[in-house]
Amino acid sequence: MPPSIPPRQPAPKAAKQHVEDLASFVTAAPSSYHAAAEVSRRARAAGFESLDESAEWHVVRGGRYVVVRDGSVIAFAVPADAGPTTPFTILGAHTDSPGFKLKPKPTTGAHGWWQAGVEVYGGPLLHTWLDRELELAGRVVTTGGSEHLVRTGPLLRIPNLAVHLDRGVNDGLKLDPQRHLQPVWGLGDLSGADVLAELAPQAVDPATIAGYDVYVADTQLPRTFGAGSSMFASARLDNLLSAHAALTALLAHVNGTKRRNGRPAPSSAAANGTNGTNGPEGGATTGTISMVAAFDHEEIGSASRSGAAGPFLGDVLARVQAALGASAEDAARSFATSLHVSSDVGHAVHPNHPERHDPANRPIAGGGPILKINANQRYTTDAHGAAAWNAACAAAGVPVQEFVSHNGIPCGSTIGPISATRLGIRTVDVGVPILSMHSARELTAVVDPWYLSRAMTAALAR
Repeated sequence: MPPSIPPRQPAPKAAKQHVEDLASFVTAAPSSYHAAAEVSRRARAAGFESLDESAEWHVVRGGRYVVVRDGSVIAFAVPADAGPTTPFTILGAHTDSPGFKLKPKPTTGAHGWWQAGVEVYGGPLLHTWLDRELELAGRVVTTGGSEHLVRTGPLLRIPNLAVHLDRGVNDGLKLDPQRHLQPVWGLGDLSGADVLAELAPQAVDPATIAGYDVYVADTQLPRTFGAGSSMFASARLDNLLSAHAALTALLAHVNGTKRRNGRPAPSSAAANGTNGTNGPEGGATTGTISMVAAFDHEEIGSASRSGAAGPFLGDVLARVQAALGASAEDAARSFATSLHVSSDVGHAVHPNHPERHDPANRPIAGGGPILKINANQRYTTDAHGAAAWNAACAAAGVPVQEFVSHNGIPCGSTIGPISATRLGIRTVDVGVPILSMHSARELTAVVDPWYLSRAMTAALAR
């Protein structure tokens, strides 16, 4: 073992509990729509009020709220003494993962096999999806305009070609997305096949499905394993790990604030003795407006009405500021002192491919969350953002490490630069080191998601 890597201690009980809850979260969220619904469900169970974008909002001091737009969700808590210039602390993440999406006219097949027509979504490691039991999950909209979340359970499989029929396969597998990745889901004559019928919940007639956004998801349950159960494998860690950590941090922060105050946070304007529109003179508060913003479509560029490049976050921020009586001047002052912590998974050093990593900056699994840095602003961390994140980790007693790409291997990007460009809010990119990124099943250390959430909780208390 290299001397720079300290001996590993068993994961604390709290870390194991955190990752068990993460497993439950991932299992409940086979699509971005399910993920947004699960965040909303958990927030509402914790006392957050659900907001409808098409209705008038009555956001008040001391209130807690959650709003869903398609596969994206924003939850936030307003301090009891919030004013027009109160800043925001935003924990950002995304709800989508690379994989496959169901095409129009999806029922296909040949040679006695029923197949489903799918197209590639984002940049998955294609070969990792072979020979796995898969399900369809997402949303359907009926002719009456109602939306229903759907999931089939194990239904499909993308079968490998036997080695006997391709003797050179171990010298290099090449998959044609159109010819080789259409999953099988049944047997027989195609006259009886209708994959949409598999999607319809009991209350919906398949003939009434007028539209759908449906994805392929792995059905294997998350699990811990390895020496001391120190490792955690799951589908969709990119990036449900961060969405779950952010929500856990927000709920912990809100509960901690309530305990510090010694009383429940007010839930109405009457409780605050205000009309919910005019804040304290000067806008001085004892905290920031705490927010989780988890966006869809990050894996395909974020350019959608519910992606980070769209108006969702800006719309919510504007409506909250309007409720607090903020002028344009007040809003600008609020944003000037706000902070966005953009969290997405990053690359742990791969023991079989260490040459792919920067020789001096080598994040290790179990070594704590990573601060992501890129000179070309693919990650938007700057000196002030780094200082803020390092302070949060220190306050939480969490180790922190840095990630920067090998100069010969360009890095990916996140929602961080997109949101920073749109809103002008200082943003820092962080995450958790994992292996097998964009695989159907990814790998992390049990302790790191817990570390991340603790650091996020500290960031909300800045």
